[in-house]
Amino acid sequence: MSGINKRIRKIEMALKWDPSPAGQAPTDLDIVAATYLASDPGGAPAYVVHFDSRSPDGTIYLNRDSKDGKGFGWDEVMTLELERLDARYARVVVGVVIQQHPAHRTFVSVLNPAFRIREGYTVLEEDDFGGVLGSTAATVAEFMREADGWTFHPGVQGFEDDPVTFTRVMGQVRRS
Repeated sequence: MSGINKRIRKIEMALKWDPSPAGQAPTDLDIVAATYLASDPGGAPAYVVHFDSRSPDGTIYLNRDSKDGKGFGWDEVMTLELERLDARYARVVVGVVIQQHPAHRTFVSVLNPAFRIREGYTVLEEDDFGGVLGSTAATVAEFMREADGWTFHPGVQGFEDDPVTFTRVMGQVRRS
């Protein structure tokens, strides 16, 4: 890539869904980002950012959190400042997990879920989880550090794990 082209620098991951119908328990989705060391990019996450947390260096943080989808527009928003992320991190995987309390839910039971990944005003990816309706969680993007900057690899991949297990396995390479 030539010096005039720009690589991925700062990402906004946004998530939305509609509230549960009256009389039903609230639906709670969460954005999750996991970082992986250059020395072990396919291993265990170095750290995971989700609600009530941020990266140790402040480069990945949740701007907005919703427990019920009653926000205006995008209910949850996470910022990933990849250009500031320490060189020891070579990979970041972003996902969405459905909290499983008080009822078990998959994406098919979430009303109008959608996500958008953008850099500045450029939309890199949008999806509605239609390919993973039976899943309780999904990875939605992977960012890899290359010699000349970060690259974006889209793709929604479903998981049937609880939130704790999902954060441990979301970065593992899986066969289709």
